[in-house]
Amino acid sequence: MEGQVKEKILKPKSGGMMLAVGILGILASIGLFFLGLTIADFIQIFWLPPVCVILGIAGVIFFIILLCGLKILEPKEAIVLTLFGKYYGTVKTEGFYFINPFCGLVNPAVKTAIQKGNANAAALGKKISLKTMTLNNEKQKVNDILGNPIVIGAVVIWEVSDPTKAVFSVENYIEFLSIQCDSTIRNIARSYPYDAPEDDEDEKSLRGSSQEVAEKMKEELQERVGAAGLRILEVRITHLSYAEEIAAAMLQKQQAVAVIAARKKIVEGAVGMVNMAIEQLSEQDVVELDEERKAQMVSNLLVVLCGNKDAQPIVNSGSLY
Repeated sequence: MEGQVKEKILKPKSGGMMLAVGILGILASIGLFFLGLTIADFIQIFWLPPVCVILGIAGVIFFIILLCGLKILEPKEAIVLTLFGKYYGTVKTEGFYFINPFCGLVNPAVKTAIQKGNANAAALGKKISLKTMTLNNEKQKVNDILGNPIVIGAVVIWEVSDPTKAVFSVENYIEFLSIQCDSTIRNIARSYPYDAPEDDEDEKSLRGSSQEVAEKMKEELQERVGAAGLRILEVRITHLSYAEEIAAAMLQKQQAVAVIAARKKIVEGAVGMVNMAIEQLSEQDVVELDEERKAQMVSNLLVVLCGNKDAQPIVNSGSLY
């Protein structure tokens, strides 16, 4: 992408030495200030006491400004620095550092987080967290490839891989990720049916192939947010259901499909049992049946085996014919 700022990793000086220099400098400046107030009665050089007082005040101000350049970075944190409006560099390694006190920290996502009441944002300041984070995408209503309205929600596991891009490439990388996540979920959900047809078990569906669908979401979302210095680690579908307006109808459809499938299994089993009964009767010469009696026997056995209720036997005490 044109116009992107190239990351520059800084290796700042240790803050321990500068802290000692700053404290000693402030103490020396305070001593010089009071020296200027007390030597006026002993030294006849009229300009020396005012100079000592002025140097003491200037020294205190200088060393206080110098101490403002001390920064502490915890593990998995980074700071992006600008100097008078220009990119100065990025620090990623934890430690206690001294950085040019006139450098400013940049993190546009902090303002939005504070406005939304995120207490962690205020504690973090303008540092950028490099820790693994979670974005819980709210449930949203979309249409699947067949036009059925469904409700889907997902959670995204992500991290900042390039703090410089995250700060300068987009206005707010957290909001950018949230918007791109919504768009990706809608786009992928429209490419699959909620359920695969019964006659095509190999077809991918949102319910039957959730892992494959989530992987597609991850790949597309990574393409969308890669330019913002973000890395998508995982996408998981957390909620999937039909919308309320068709949920009842789809439930009836699923029940009907289940009943038909069950009946199909029952009929297949009944036909096999009838065929086995006729073959064994013929092989063992138990009874000799003509075609008409075979048909009647098949009918009776199918009624008994496929019926929802127990059959009521009728005892025939007369002739079969």
